[in-house]
Parts: sequence; structure tokens; C-alpha cells
Amino acid sequence: MSGKVIIVGGGLGGLAAACVAAARGHQVTLLERNPWLGGKAAELFLDAPGGGNGKHAPDGSGRFRFDMGPTILTVPRVLRRIYAEAQRDQAQDLPLIRLDPQWRCFFEGGTQIDLMENVGAMAAEMDRFAPGNGAGYQRFQAIATHLHEVSEKFFFWKSVEGIGDTIDWRSQMQPGTMKDVLALRMGQTVAKVIRGQVPDSRLAQMLDHYCQYVGSSPYLAPAVLCSIGDMQASEGIWYPKGGTRAVAEGLAALAASLGADLRTNVEVTGFEITADTIRGVRTGTGEVLKADAVISNMDAIRTYTELVGGKPAKHYDGKYQPACSGVVLYLGLNRRYEHLAHHDFVFSRDAEEEFDAIYGKGIPAPDPTAYLAAPSGTDPSVAPPGGEALYVLVHTPYLRPGQDWRAMFPAYRQVILDKLKRTAGLTDIEDRIVTEHHLTPQDIHDRYKVLDGAIYGLASHGRWLGAFKPGNRSRQIKGLYLAGGAAHPGPGMPMVMMSGWIAADALDHDLGGRGMSAAAEQAGRPDRLRAAAE
Repeated sequence: MSGKVIIVGGGLGGLAAACVAAARGHQVTLLERNPWLGGKAAELFLDAPGGGNGKHAPDGSGRFRFDMGPTILTVPRVLRRIYAEAQRDQAQDLPLIRLDPQWRCFFEGGTQIDLMENVGAMAAEMDRFAPGNGAGYQRFQAIATHLHEVSEKFFFWKSVEGIGDTIDWRSQMQPGTMKDVLALRMGQTVAKVIRGQVPDSRLAQMLDHYCQYVGSSPYLAPAVLCSIGDMQASEGIWYPKGGTRAVAEGLAALAASLGADLRTNVEVTGFEITADTIRGVRTGTGEVLKADAVISNMDAIRTYTELVGGKPAKHYDGKYQPACSGVVLYLGLNRRYEHLAHHDFVFSRDAEEEFDAIYGKGIPAPDPTAYLAAPSGTDPSVAPPGGEALYVLVHTPYLRPGQDWRAMFPAYRQVILDKLKRTAGLTDIEDRIVTEHHLTPQDIHDRYKVLDGAIYGLASHGRWLGAFKPGNRSRQIKGLYLAGGAAHPGPGMPMVMMSGWIAADALDHDLGGRGMSAAAEQAGRPDRLRAAAE
């Protein structure tokens, strides 16, 4: 049967949920407090002096377009499944460009290496860069592949809040099941697994940064997150035509075509709950909208503490630590840097010093790693001819008491620019900047209503249970479901969209809906399994 579904928040998780729920015949209303849909997957236009209104001048002035939030898309099969739910072809409706090399890496001292998709080619390149590391990289990728397969089997595509949700314990004594549990390497960290195979500190630091998709420290994150290495090697890194903003716009268009009512500038201030069952939502204007089920794409912890309250709020209060925040610079350059790839990492001088500052001491790293997106080589439309819309992200602690980022930002901006000059060869970057904008942790907190300015929801810290987040089907409130980076399976574009799919799938199941089609099931399978089936 179909039901009346309200979705609170129009980020990627909420939009994915709207698509799936509407495709399965439910009446969907999505409420977003901001004037745009897509959450962090927003876009920014900056006009430089001498240009404007989209006009491009030869000196690099004119209009620049930036993806404001996520810029790296992996695991595109999540999008394939969402589109297949609506009997649509994602490749036709939302074309993607495969990027290889995936990252360009710059280290202190002037060395650099490209991270390539092909494991064999990457191993050979590692041996040229630091002899004796290539075989270890192949061993690491074998571990990552197995962890990815175990994650697909026990962790993905279903609501999970704890280890008891991952396994059918009736089969726990079967040798295959126990082997998979042991393969999770519970008790080990990402950093330990990496350094056990790849001893070169620079290459290990490069692999550490798979953890940055989830805003966590490799020294604190559980080994299962090494699976990201295989997700990236086996399924690629992609650039949506039109930028990652095109994903939000594509999902919004798909949901609307399926009959979903998408409303912006509507803030939900509370839930209507009777006998631990959700009945509807209250808006900032006092309006009450009735619902058979509610999916919250708001931060999971803030959903419980601000919209639910009571015992459920107390259950989650203080249970999880926020993931890191960040400073983002949007720099319009009058000349692009030809030596930059689409994605670049400019690494800190000391990984342990950096992660201890951010996650241990709660202060900005004195010598940070900077992530750069320089998309004009792939998509010339982002900048005037010869220019660049350079996106710079440096991770920082989540908001801590006494940190005033209005006062801290100018000095830290200079730390970041000096890092780019020293380590990435952007020696004249300040001369090339013709326009700029920025976000600080406080801006992120205020703009996106996330927990303490955390970009990636909740930290994936804890050697044993660090991968677990609040489940997509609420254990406390019947009819409440959660989507977004602070819900299972966590942050990053594909996982956030998967969380929306899981929330809608769980809701559909609970309301006696039609379930997933065979085409959607096949579309969401890993590429190597789809290839084997074909």
C-alpha cells in the first residue's frame, strides 16, 4: 500500500529518499528550510572585477562557478539504482566523466605522485617512487577488496545501528559467516593496516586520506574503512557533467517528475508524536502536516535532540563525536595552474601531528593537508578562458568552545596559502586571485544546521564499533526514518544517497509497499558482479 510521506531536508539523502519513495508509489512532500535543494551540494557564482553576468574577459575576469560542498563522486552504482527505481537510465539523464589519475599528490620536499585507478599500474608507479612498496599496495588492495565485499554483504543497503543488525545470527556458526566477521579486522585501525603493507610514510599518508571522505582520523578509524580503497579502485572517481551540483539538480528533477512535492523555505521545528509513533511535523509558521511516515535528512543527532526530544534525545546525547569541520576557500584565478590535476592533495609535513591537532587537541593543524579541486581542465565552463575556479578545503576541528572563526580566519587563510606556495608550487597564487569567498566551521554550522559545524556528520572513530551510526529506521519512534551523513552508512556522496535509499526502502517495507524491482537490484550491484552476470 502507499502512504503519505514527509521528508525533512532536501540534501542529497533527502532527495534520494524522495525519488525512491515516489517511485514506489508513495505520496511524498519534501520540506527544505533553505531556498535551494541539495544541501551542501550547492553552487556558488562569483563575478570578478571587469566581468559579470556570465561575460568572460581575456584577462581572466568574468564569472566563476564553484561546487560548494562535495566535489568527488565515487560508487556511481548508488545513483544507478536510484534512477533504475524510476525506470530511468542514469547514464543518459546524468552523464558522468571518469577521472584517471584520480588524485595528484604533493609532498613536502617537492616530490609528487599520481594515484591511478589500475592497481597494477599504481603498484609499479609506487615502486618507482619508493622501491619496495608496490607489492604491499597490491596486498592492501586485496584486503580492501575483501572488506568491500563483506561490507556489501552485511553493511550496505539496509538499516544498521549496531553489529547485531549486520548478521543473521542463526547462521553465525557457519564457517563462511565467521570468516567474514574475522575479516573485518575489528580492533585494528586504518593506519595500522596501511602501514603494515605500505611502509613509505608519504605513500601511507596518501592512502590515509581515504578516511577523509568520512572526516575521521586513520589513527582512530576502524580497519573496515580500508574498503574505500577498493571502492575507488574498482568503481572509479567521476565528475558529473555540470559538476556535483548536477547530481542534486538531477535528483530533484527526477523526484518532481515522479510527483513529489518539493517545497523550499519551509523549516520544520518539531514532530507530532503520539505513543512513540510519529503522526506528522510542525513548521515554523505553526502549520501541522500529517504523515504516515517521516524521513529526516537533518543531522541525525539534532533530529533527536531538537525535533523528537525526551528519552530518545537523551539516548543519543553525547553518544557520538562530531566528525571534523573545515575551512573552504573558493578562489577565482585569472590563470589556471597547468601542473594541477582535477583533484589534488597537498600533504602536511607530519600526518600524526596533523591528525593529533585536529582530532586530539581540537585546534587547527599548524601545517595542514589541503585538498584542491581544479576542474577547468575537465569542464572549461567553470571559469573564464584560461582561468580557474579553485576549490581549497582544509580540515579543522569541529566547533570548540572559545573558537571565534571570524577572528581566526584571516591568519589561517594565510597559513593555507603559504602551504600551497611551499608544497604545491602555487608560488604566485595571491597574484592570480581576482575574486574569492570562504566558509569557516561557524559558517558551515549556521548554513547547513549540522552538529557543531561537522562537514561529515559523525566521526567514524573506535577500533571496534567506529563504523556504526544511528540506524535509518528509528528504534525509538515508529514511523521515523533517518537519512544523511550522520545516519547509516555515513558521509560521502554515495553513502549519503545510499542512506536515503535505505530510509525509503525501510519505509516502503514497513508500509507494505511494492519493494525494489529486479532492474534496480541489478543496477546497484558492484561493477565486477554486474559484469560477471552479463
